[in-house]
Amino acid sequence: MSRRETCLVTGAAGFIGSRLSLGLLDGGRSVIGVDAFMDFYPRWIKEKNLKELVARPGFEFIEADLNDLNLDDLVGRSQVVFHLAAQAGVRTSWGRNFSVYIRNNIQASQSLLEAAKDHSALRKFVYASSSSVYGLSPDLPASETSPCYPLSPYGVTKLSAEQLCFLYQKNYGVPTVALRYFTVYGPGQRPDMAFHIFFKAMAEGREISIYGDGSQTRDFTFVDDIVAANLACLDLDKSGEVYNVGGGHREKLKDILPLFEEITGTKARVQLVDRQKGDVPHTFADIRKARADLGFVPRTTLREGLAREWEWIRALYDR
Repeated sequence: MSRRETCLVTGAAGFIGSRLSLGLLDGGRSVIGVDAFMDFYPRWIKEKNLKELVARPGFEFIEADLNDLNLDDLVGRSQVVFHLAAQAGVRTSWGRNFSVYIRNNIQASQSLLEAAKDHSALRKFVYASSSSVYGLSPDLPASETSPCYPLSPYGVTKLSAEQLCFLYQKNYGVPTVALRYFTVYGPGQRPDMAFHIFFKAMAEGREISIYGDGSQTRDFTFVDDIVAANLACLDLDKSGEVYNVGGGHREKLKDILPLFEEITGTKARVQLVDRQKGDVPHTFADIRKARADLGFVPRTTLREGLAREWEWIRALYDR
């Protein structure tokens, strides 16, 4: 790998994109980071994510909407694309909001793939998909060949963009890889995500709201393990593939509250509220394919990862 290899990272100011960008810079690559600073959560959090990046040699930042950029130029300057930019949120993807998800998750992805098809020097296009594509799939754990029945409009858009990657790989030879992330947590986690909400509420002495009865299970994946899977794609000699990236085990939500209490030294005050439309009852990743092809092995225990997120939360709100 040449030290001058350039990677385009969309969503570079976000939770995962910022940490991936750091990993690429640490590996000797240059990074063009793009982020639109959508108002899904406060701008100052994304600016904090960017603070270390903008001080690093080899990092170029562009604040813009992918739908408004000359993507042909950006892709032409890159050897690798990591496409993480998306409109997040399962519960907010219903109704009139769906048009925003179509624009940011499907249309932007198609435009980026359209630019990628004309650049033979591009050696990898890595798309950040989601466990939401599985929805009500009957398989648990879900493998990459399990049927996909998304339960939310958000899940539909992530699956649609994933299928666009497949189409552009088969028809134009774009070297795509899709990674299906399972419930990512850790330092930098978005403020709309459960662990961030739980920690902030406990720090402020407020109740934690849990949707349903807390018996839902999730395969929680530490952010650095997600980054490691992305970096492993740089050496992958295959394209057109899909990989699950999960923690490799699942936990019942109500059963991990004692961990929060232990880490924070605070008793959790819990309020049960109605289950939200689009929330799936269970997620669990079969990661054997990622282990075989990417050498992916989750390294961070839930206890360790939560402790690291708690320290980040405390520093974030100590302003």
